[in-house]
Amino acid sequence: MELVERVRRHLASLNLPSGPALVAVSGGADSVALLDLLVATADSHSLQLVVAHVDHGIDPESRAAAELVRTLAAGYALDFELVTLALGSAAGETAARAARYAALSEAAERRGAVALLTAHHADDQVETVVMRLLAGSGPAGLAGMAPARGLIVRPLLSFRRDELAHHVRTRALPTWSDPANADPRHLRSWLRGTALPLLRARLPELDRRVLRTAHQAADDRAAWDAALEVLGLETRSDRDGISVAAHPLRGYDSALASAVIRAAARRVGCVLGPRRAAAVLRLVQRGASGRSVPLAARWQAELTFDRLRIARATGATIEARTVTGTSGECRWGDWILRWRTEPAPERQGRIGASAWFAPGSLEVRTWRPGDRVRPLAGRGGRPLVRCFQEAQVPRSRRSEWPVLAAENSVIWVPGVCRSEHRVPPAGAEALRVDAGHA
Repeated sequence: MELVERVRRHLASLNLPSGPALVAVSGGADSVALLDLLVATADSHSLQLVVAHVDHGIDPESRAAAELVRTLAAGYALDFELVTLALGSAAGETAARAARYAALSEAAERRGAVALLTAHHADDQVETVVMRLLAGSGPAGLAGMAPARGLIVRPLLSFRRDELAHHVRTRALPTWSDPANADPRHLRSWLRGTALPLLRARLPELDRRVLRTAHQAADDRAAWDAALEVLGLETRSDRDGISVAAHPLRGYDSALASAVIRAAARRVGCVLGPRRAAAVLRLVQRGASGRSVPLAARWQAELTFDRLRIARATGATIEARTVTGTSGECRWGDWILRWRTEPAPERQGRIGASAWFAPGSLEVRTWRPGDRVRPLAGRGGRPLVRCFQEAQVPRSRRSEWPVLAAENSVIWVPGVCRSEHRVPPAGAEALRVDAGHA
């Protein structure tokens, strides 16, 4: 009961939001303990627990784990979410982890979850920090796993593996042991079963010292995150990435500028090593607007309108769509377009997220080199690229920006420019189109 009370106090200190929450349960002792402790401490949080299990399709016996977790969920009278993958026996731990988190994130989105709870504990943190040290990680990486980052919450990071295992034994809870956890071919398993026991035998204070290093690195990482708001960088985050003013960076010492760039990238989940951070800094120092440098995992850094922008490129090909009928909606990349008929207003704005058109079908497509638009209440046609520049739409985002066209003419680019074509008289029946991000 001492552990339950400590977990109760810890959960209360986390200020978790209210609502549905996925609990990732593999069937191992750690995740089974997490589930049982969350149920036992329900008075300290307002989460509506949903048990989630991912069957990777790697081990032939993994179905037994899924059934064990399903039975556990039923015993607690909780909803159960099973995601089945087919990774095959050749899948490595890195691929399995990426697939697992992707599957859990999708399940959380379907459920409208406010949190995804995982069973990472202090021993996992030690292993993570040592692995990152061996991989040559910088100070930010040595901070290890954060207690909460985005949707993911790790409420057991302050607790040790032994005390969780003791709780499971005391409660006689069923568990399933994944053979991969003891396979020395996996670096984490080798560290856990071979290297760390040897180091602990020589250095009894090893875990405490590693965790102290992680806490110090986490404080350092938090300080750099805070610096983004106090250094006059005009930090702006959007759904695609983050941007900071480039001009101040040029006046910084290179070490300071590099640290700021890495902190900005880290805020949106892009981890930069020294080599890539140096490449981004060179981009800033050259000051050539519109230039970009590729980063890892489809991230890219772009200098646009004297701002450094770090964002992930989708690389998706978006097919043209047609807006027809008196009402409806369609998804176009990361945008949603909705339309309905209503009387046209007396005046329309040139720039906005809504526009009214005389009846007739419209095409939604990407912009094309050479596109021109005749702005509402403007004079003559203007290159669409110039309109994008005036609206300060980064070059990297233009290929994903919806363009509405009719009769081979651009008639509206949401938030950028409304054409004088297809403008209905005030009060006449018109097709209203609203554009927004999904």
